[in-house]
Amino acid sequence: MSRRAVALIDGEHYPPVVVDALRQAGDRFEFCAALFLGGTEKIKAGDLAGEAQEIYGLPVMFDRDHCRGLARIIEEYRPEVVVDLSDEPVLGYKQRFRLISEALARGVGYEGPDFHFSPTSSARLCASPSLSIIGTGKRVGKTAVSGYVARVLQGIVAGRVGGPTVVVVAMGRGGPARPEVIDGASIGLTVSDLLAWSRQGRHAASDHFEDALLSRVTTVGCRRCGGGMAGEPFSSNVAEGVALANGLGPGLIVLEGSGAALPPVGSDARLLVAGAHQPIGSVAGYLGTYRLLVSDAVVLTMAEEPLASAEKVRALTTAIRQVNSGMQVVPVVFRPRPLEDVRGRRVAFFTTAPAAQQGMLRSYLEERWGCTVEHLSVHLADRSALRADFASPGMSRVEVVLTEIKAAAIDVVAEESEARGLPVVAVDNVPEEVAPERLGRLAELTEELADMARERFGSGK
Repeated sequence: MSRRAVALIDGEHYPPVVVDALRQAGDRFEFCAALFLGGTEKIKAGDLAGEAQEIYGLPVMFDRDHCRGLARIIEEYRPEVVVDLSDEPVLGYKQRFRLISEALARGVGYEGPDFHFSPTSSARLCASPSLSIIGTGKRVGKTAVSGYVARVLQGIVAGRVGGPTVVVVAMGRGGPARPEVIDGASIGLTVSDLLAWSRQGRHAASDHFEDALLSRVTTVGCRRCGGGMAGEPFSSNVAEGVALANGLGPGLIVLEGSGAALPPVGSDARLLVAGAHQPIGSVAGYLGTYRLLVSDAVVLTMAEEPLASAEKVRALTTAIRQVNSGMQVVPVVFRPRPLEDVRGRRVAFFTTAPAAQQGMLRSYLEERWGCTVEHLSVHLADRSALRADFASPGMSRVEVVLTEIKAAAIDVVAEESEARGLPVVAVDNVPEEVAPERLGRLAELTEELADMARERFGSGK
């Protein structure tokens, strides 16, 4: 069965060649219009705009801004798919990815001779207003931002009487085979609880455990495998997880992505978390542009030296707004916050932070929390190096172990610490705005996104 389509064409091809290609594809596509992308080398018509429909046999739209033109033709003709019949030199790799992003952001597929892209899943399954938090890759601080957002929302969202105000539905590569509810809101979880679950064979450092322990919110743990270029998981049980969340009657559901993969359900608002240390092209190029187009705001993490200069943060912000002109961008840094008082204690700290931040983290822990850091490890995601850390001389002086809840935090750090009789304190990564005059902006943005989600949910958009 043929699909309703618009074609992308150019004047570097002789019109009869384009017409013949449209005819050959007629068994697969029902072409209703075409967007002319430029190039006039093979065009003989003196008034192409006036003669285009007669030449190509279709209504033809012209716009020097290709993205704007594609948006216009999709809005007017409502195709299921955009069929790309163009080529170099009119369309290069960068321009193609930008057009692909534009189509996908509008729920329209994009196909060419040897490629096709499909819109990501967007079924509206949430029975409450929803906010998704997605990332541009692994280790950009998405879970830390999600936890912060959930804590802010707990104070401003009203749920059903007796039910949670906020439920976080998190998916991960190590999530459970069947979605599970962790009542972090009313049960004071500890690292010991996670260690007990780990000994049962569960990945107890999965994102839903981290959110439940650090932010004291109710979470639903899900799993996913794979992630497409636009963020679609190859498989997941998130739909089942959302059904569990709906049954709890929350005031708002937070859908947490995994790496660069998006939750495969629709949401009312979307926050993108990107790393300022990432290449600009990874955030505002390729199909990073798709993520920008479908998001309502960006939190730019790790926005400090030596990870990213102020100039890099400005350049990345500019690149983001060139894709989405109205985008709000909040640059932040992360600072560790132990969940228990460690003042006067000799500690070891285990983290996934980049090695370049070791000095800053050591100084911050000692100055802000009053402890003495005898050992600091950035090997939390490297189990062999992590075990070697426990044999280091500094560990003999340690009284308390501090750890982020990630990677091997439970099955290695908590296990080794218990074997040595060392208490383990979980550490949160708290986002702080870079600009002193903008302190509190992330909390404000969270409230704005919650209002946006409620409004869109109520209007059915």
